[in-house]
Amino acid sequence: MTEPLWTLIDAAAAMGGRVVADADAPQNLSGISIDTRTLKVGDLFFAIRGEARDGHDFVRDALARGAGAAVVAEERAADLAEAGPLIAVPSRDEASDGDAVLAAMRGLAVASRARTAARVLAVTGSVGKTGTKEALRHVLAAQGATHASVASYNNHWGVPLTLSRMPASSEFGVFEIGMNHAGEIAPLTRLVRPEIAIVTTVEPVHIEHFRSLSGIADAKGEIFSGLEPGGVAIINRDNPNFERLKAHALASRAGRVVSFGEHREADVRAERIVMRPDLSIVDVRAMGVPVTYQLGTPGRHTALNSLAVIAAVQALGADLALAALSLAQLRPPAGRGARHLLQVGDGEALLVDESYNANPASVRAALSTLAGVESAGRRIAVLGDMMELGTEAPRLHSELAQAVEEHGIDLVFTAGPLMQELFEALPTARRAGARASSAELVDQVVAALRPGDAVMVKGSNSTRMGRIVEALKARYGGAADQDLAVGRSG
Repeated sequence: MTEPLWTLIDAAAAMGGRVVADADAPQNLSGISIDTRTLKVGDLFFAIRGEARDGHDFVRDALARGAGAAVVAEERAADLAEAGPLIAVPSRDEASDGDAVLAAMRGLAVASRARTAARVLAVTGSVGKTGTKEALRHVLAAQGATHASVASYNNHWGVPLTLSRMPASSEFGVFEIGMNHAGEIAPLTRLVRPEIAIVTTVEPVHIEHFRSLSGIADAKGEIFSGLEPGGVAIINRDNPNFERLKAHALASRAGRVVSFGEHREADVRAERIVMRPDLSIVDVRAMGVPVTYQLGTPGRHTALNSLAVIAAVQALGADLALAALSLAQLRPPAGRGARHLLQVGDGEALLVDESYNANPASVRAALSTLAGVESAGRRIAVLGDMMELGTEAPRLHSELAQAVEEHGIDLVFTAGPLMQELFEALPTARRAGARASSAELVDQVVAALRPGDAVMVKGSNSTRMGRIVEALKARYGGAADQDLAVGRSG
């Protein structure tokens, strides 16, 4: 019989709540949910208050759908008691922005971390944190029961949700930690208490909330403040902010700092990276140990981030050879480099879906990957606005013209007022079309595709560039549509 994730009594005790339920109520809880649309029978539903909606309004629906119990604020328990089993939690002071239920979930997360014997890792970085987290999940899953963040659950509710969901029997736990402002990573890393903490890189992302790139580095360096005593800090040696990040690590409880990159002084150093259209081959010297592996995702940025994975595996004392073999089967999450073959007329075109998010570094990486694609036709970039760049946004968009030229991208479509800056900076021959939004651009992109083309779609989440991906797949997918080995740009 499968062990429950939590029992009703244990969960209530961890959160300082009281059980409001009949004696015959189910005692075992199989999962954690904050969304009735994805809730499974036996889940513990948390009635978190969001920006637009209050989870308490969905408690009856959650219990009707088979939730094992719902966590509610004490003042709402009386009104909801008839709906089914509840855990009523007391109001807290300023914790979790005054949301008693979110504070309770943090309490459950603390209990989850306290009960596990898993080796715990945490990843942050301006670019590549989700890809690195997924790569760690992939390689460690081949060596033991591994629990990791879903999608990009890396914020003030995503991290405690992920930690609360970790089975007690897990052997490895991999957590992604993100931020928009200074001070956001510190409380999350102290919740996770990693023994290994990784910073992939520091780039001008969310720059509108910081005075300088050094401020972003300091915010990323907060991840080391939660390290367990004697833990390992893993840092990108190629990044100009390496010394600043290292200072944060040395001020923490880290017992060791390990660097990775192509820098001659990197502890885990790429001696050779061979780029091929659908994969990469990497020769590494990891703390003096030679390792060669094939990476099932193309792109220099992906290959460099894989060095952090190798560094983490070595720091864990896990099987390095098995991890290297596992990297050949690595595939990325949707919207982060997935490739699809499209049936266009009597030929095929390649779609590279990078629509999940965008910033200057990841767009340049995606353009580089597009340039490396084998294509009998044109290489086409479809780019949406990059957000949270502050007053530098116009300049950062227009400067992408240099990357377009360097990588020989044939045509560029743009969506949004900021990407208009790029469009106007391009030579006339490369301008395919510009519109105010992705919705207005869809038909033009779909109509432009020819057999042999390779088209890459990328933009910040709010630009909804995914609608262009879906339109291309709907128009040209057919029987020929298939997922291929993919690259990602973080």
